[in-house]
Amino acid sequence: MKDAIIIGAGITGLSTAHHLSKRACDFLVLEKSDKVGGVINTVSEKGFVYEKGPNSGVIGNVEVIHLFEDLKDYCQLEEANENVKRRLILKNGQWEALPNGLKAAINTPLFTLKDKFRILGEPFRSRGKTPHETLAELVKRRMGQSFLDYAIDPFILGVYAGDPNRLVPKYALPKLYNMEQEYGSFIKGTIRKAFIKKTDDEKKVTRGVFSVKGGLSSLVNAIYDKIGHKYVLLESSDIKVIPHDKHFVVSFKNNENQIVEIETRKVISTVGAYEIDKIAPFIDKEVLPKINALHYTKVIEVVAGFEKWDGVKIDAFGGLIPFKEKRDILGALFMSALFNGRAPKEGALFSIFMGGVRRPDIYQLPDIKIIEILKNEMSSLMQLKEFNPELLKIIRHEHAIPQYEADSGSRFKAIEETEKKYPGFFIGGNLRNGIGMADRILQGKMLADAALN
Repeated sequence: MKDAIIIGAGITGLSTAHHLSKRACDFLVLEKSDKVGGVINTVSEKGFVYEKGPNSGVIGNVEVIHLFEDLKDYCQLEEANENVKRRLILKNGQWEALPNGLKAAINTPLFTLKDKFRILGEPFRSRGKTPHETLAELVKRRMGQSFLDYAIDPFILGVYAGDPNRLVPKYALPKLYNMEQEYGSFIKGTIRKAFIKKTDDEKKVTRGVFSVKGGLSSLVNAIYDKIGHKYVLLESSDIKVIPHDKHFVVSFKNNENQIVEIETRKVISTVGAYEIDKIAPFIDKEVLPKINALHYTKVIEVVAGFEKWDGVKIDAFGGLIPFKEKRDILGALFMSALFNGRAPKEGALFSIFMGGVRRPDIYQLPDIKIIEILKNEMSSLMQLKEFNPELLKIIRHEHAIPQYEADSGSRFKAIEETEKKYPGFFIGGNLRNGIGMADRILQGKMLADAALN
């Protein structure tokens, strides 16, 4: 009899395991892959260090701070270089820096003069009254069309690869939604929150971009090492959970293809919404579709590494491309500008993204066509005379990013009803509580707390 079984050894599952381990809980993590980390996967090749999954995280809550403090003997936090403060937006085929101050905001060509004046009235506009108002509707109402087109839309492409006309701030950007509801204005809210007294830990939450020395795999491997390898069973397939009396029976095939059954008091799922029906077939048939119908967008990531870079100067976080610009890529992260040691000294490393909610056709294209698109776009946007990278990897993410759209409320309610009906069964993962790495780390703490109550 185990105290808890965690299904999935991604960042959420490992974070949960970390907190259970700190409190002497007898737990076990089951992972279908032959490695920990889920989609996190750092590769070193030809003098480049690149990620095949998430490229970075944000120091967005105290749980991130605490995790790295706990792991200080196992891995080292790496904050992004100063270049991260400069973010480029494409307009009319030219890169423009996103304003980061009043003077820059006045002079930027990204926004219309009408909307620059309009923003002065933002504190005096009334609160939204429609809970399922889309992000596009919210931004146009408070800030204007050009802010939607050349600030919010590229931001959403960079985070969600999504569509502001479908994402609902109440679920996708709850802090933004709550700021308007609580303070009546983004500007008022920002000013008032600046005067709220912070604890010493909260002062460390810089919202800076981070990775780990050696890449993000070093983070998940550090948690794996700290909790102990014996508490994680890799290559565990066909995992199924069955409620039994006041506990659960979890069955799976181990790496020798033997069927194993374990009894446990608590089960914590961290798998994607599309896998819930497989591991928890006991969930009510009326409730299940509300959970596993979550829309995941498909994204292609192309890693391109150049031993000697002779294109435009790359001194920014990256470049994002508004949908209005009608290009075939969503944008690019300038990874070698963000973190040291990601490319040879005179070289450059990029992560370029394609597809997303509004371009599902791109995902269906063969690799040869993807390379052709990449060559045309990079040559044009980055002023390359010749597109001939020493490193070129095409990575397809079928379930890249969950879209928190209007149906999210019913999904959250269905999860709560399921957890209430089957006490001891907890549903985590990116189908709730946010999609960022900081969100996943925080949720791991929340899941551990809930399981130990």
